[in-house]
Amino acid sequence: MKFGWLEVALTAASVANANPLAYSPPHYPSPWMTGAGDWAEAYQRAVDFVSGLTLAEKVNLTTGAGWMQERCVGETGGIPRLGMWGMCMQDSPLGVRDSDYASAFSAGVNVAATWDKRLAYQRGQAMGEEHRDKGVDVQLGPVAGPLGTYPDGGRNWEGFSPDPVLTGVMMAETIKGIQDSGVIACAKHFIGNEAEHFRQAGEAQGYGFNISQSVSSNIDDKLMHELYLWPFVDAVRAGVGSVMCSYNQINNSYGCQNSHTLNKLLKGELGFQGFVMSDWGAHHSGVSAALAGLDMSMPGDVVLGSPYSYWGTNLTVSVLNGTVPEWRIDDMAVRIMSAYYKVGRDRVRTRPNFSSWTRDEYSYDHFMFKDGWEKVNERVDVQRDHAAGIRKIGADSTVLLKNNGALPLTHNERFIAVLGEDAGSNPHGANGCDDRGCDDGTLAMGWGSGTANFPYLVTPEQAIQAEALSGDRNTNVFAVTDNWALDKVAATAAQADVAIVFVNSDSGEGYINVDGNEGDRKNMTLWKNGEELIKTAAKSCNNTIVVIHSTGSVLVSDWYDNDNITAILWAGIPGQESGNSLVDVLYGRVNPGAKSPFTWGKTRKDYGAPLFAVPNNGADAPQDNFEDGLFIDYRRFDKDNTEPIYEFGYGLSYTTFAFSDLKVTPLSAPKYHPTTGKTKKAPELGEPGDASDNLYPDDIRVVRQYLYPYLNSTDLRASSGDPEYGMHSKKYLPKGSSDGSAQKLLPASGPSGGNPGLFEDLYQVTATITNTGSVAGDEVPQLYVSLGGKDDPVKVLRQFDRVTVAPGESVQWTTTLNRRDVSNWDVASQNWVVSNAQKKVYVGNSSRKLPLSADLPKAH
Repeated sequence: MKFGWLEVALTAASVANANPLAYSPPHYPSPWMTGAGDWAEAYQRAVDFVSGLTLAEKVNLTTGAGWMQERCVGETGGIPRLGMWGMCMQDSPLGVRDSDYASAFSAGVNVAATWDKRLAYQRGQAMGEEHRDKGVDVQLGPVAGPLGTYPDGGRNWEGFSPDPVLTGVMMAETIKGIQDSGVIACAKHFIGNEAEHFRQAGEAQGYGFNISQSVSSNIDDKLMHELYLWPFVDAVRAGVGSVMCSYNQINNSYGCQNSHTLNKLLKGELGFQGFVMSDWGAHHSGVSAALAGLDMSMPGDVVLGSPYSYWGTNLTVSVLNGTVPEWRIDDMAVRIMSAYYKVGRDRVRTRPNFSSWTRDEYSYDHFMFKDGWEKVNERVDVQRDHAAGIRKIGADSTVLLKNNGALPLTHNERFIAVLGEDAGSNPHGANGCDDRGCDDGTLAMGWGSGTANFPYLVTPEQAIQAEALSGDRNTNVFAVTDNWALDKVAATAAQADVAIVFVNSDSGEGYINVDGNEGDRKNMTLWKNGEELIKTAAKSCNNTIVVIHSTGSVLVSDWYDNDNITAILWAGIPGQESGNSLVDVLYGRVNPGAKSPFTWGKTRKDYGAPLFAVPNNGADAPQDNFEDGLFIDYRRFDKDNTEPIYEFGYGLSYTTFAFSDLKVTPLSAPKYHPTTGKTKKAPELGEPGDASDNLYPDDIRVVRQYLYPYLNSTDLRASSGDPEYGMHSKKYLPKGSSDGSAQKLLPASGPSGGNPGLFEDLYQVTATITNTGSVAGDEVPQLYVSLGGKDDPVKVLRQFDRVTVAPGESVQWTTTLNRRDVSNWDVASQNWVVSNAQKKVYVGNSSRKLPLSADLPKAH
């Protein structure tokens, strides 16, 4: 096993000899932080702080202490001399994972379904407050990877939508909310992590696949910029403090040592000022990863629970022997501390007051090896009034797909049948399955590391019964929650004024297998006999309402148009207030305004290429060639002229709306100029000293397998534990990787998401929205653009909002289009260009209902 500087032979070099596999071109050196824009104050404070550190202390900031060595899922070492304890990294994108007295928020896909920027911010702010008060420094979320290349991808629900604009906006608002609460947000997984199959070779081997390396997501330059990188641009513009690199390879170079994606795209082109951390187990090399742009190793060990680290002591050795330049370790530390200062961690910070490894009040301080004993769970309640916001998001994300006058319910129903296991409780409790790794009872959260413990879970059965029996009502409510007791379902439905059928489809992270679904879904059908449950109820009751809890689209072709099915709602995975949120919509307290964040096709084939589930490269890295390119979700349906059942952006209301008076006004914007010039040279913040300056302190109590930055000998070879130490030299390092001189700026680069000219507004667009019904409601105006090129999608979403309109009222919606919105990525010039093709703008309330359109005047 090699942990130090031996693995510097480029992965890319071996790939270059392996044609015709996709190739990731090297890009060096790793750009150093500049403190541009609103990072200036935090940057200067970080420089001052890091300038006073020893080499070992800098390394301690970059390396996790090891799996289960501290209370959080990942913690760096601290700076004991300065009274600074290690930084705590904690899942998840929807709450404080593995803790207690914290909220279980609605998932990202539900946030996308609200199409409400304000709710996205408020949810981020509430999650940030809870993480902050639990002692978390970095919340591991939000998610833009997976984006949603495959509709059956396991972790799509952790993110937002397969549309990059909808995802990007929700990413940005979530990040602002988290960081305004004083916690560093972590945008993940960068990049191309679009399925759970083969994301980690070891995990795949455990499922019986004979592969030696993780899957390569093969993404060309244009596709990368116009689709997958897009939401990360918005994350960087929102000031995100950290980015997590992914398990997979990108063009046959691992995501956490891919110099093209990290050095060139993220830090060079987008001007990312924060730090890059590895996913847990995604760190594959020492020097190579450091030079390729990785700044923090999580959780620090080579394999979870092993005594070895690519960094820690080995990073100290690598700086001392010159294979990692001093300026690179300085830059790692400055980036980490800049993010720390930017969100105010120095002003409001508490030690972690919970343990990720046990719910016991007292337990081991270092859980991995049962070392120490103290109070580890302090039972700090951080929930505040967040339940009200979770309930609102759940209601505002419930999409009304069909309604033949059945909804809203009136409280005059005499007999309500509640049918399906998905209406009820998990018999083992809401948290009865580790990391929610089962599909028992109602589905309110997918499975995996993107979860949180429920403080409680209001089921639909509980909420409907409470609502129906509130006041002095004598409504009969009967539930059958066995999906295979179809005779009981039929008999109960036959007596009902309304039968409400609950069905679901689950998914999650690849380390958990639920009924043969290895993270990704095996298919897009309903789980647990769901189709037969629906059909049985509909045969017996001519007023059958179907409620779907799912992590994404499901196939509804066999039953959606049944006349006895009078309404269909998609409620997603709404979190702890699930039943209450649904009842608010069923009974009309909330007029549904949600829109589907994905397309509902008639067949799986309608979506394009199948999910990549069979190795195709022998025992080497499977090659996922992203065959559909730009054409995923509604873009695929448009390209193939395929009629969906329910299109992207679709959703009904209890009222109706009309659109009129589209106006497009060109704005005065300066001409776009490519970025020119050079950076300053890399700052050097002190000397690393020599081996004797970085030995283990005399007063330290060494914890078994804890990952330290110190040397146990002044002999670097002996300290490294590397049997081949000294057999290689700097000539094996990637060309330019140690060069700290001024570097040429990229044409599309800029200090916050790219060239500032990209974000200058070119057009103002206005439209009038009128509520033509009898009740107040929310409408979501959506603006799409046709870029006009022969290889472009028919149209792409570019702007949206959610507006409340009173009955009979008209409101004017105003938005703008910037240069990025109407540009294409030009591979030859490595820049964004506005093509000569005629462009057109469309406005309406779904991707297929766009009554307003106009040509865009030429832009420059």
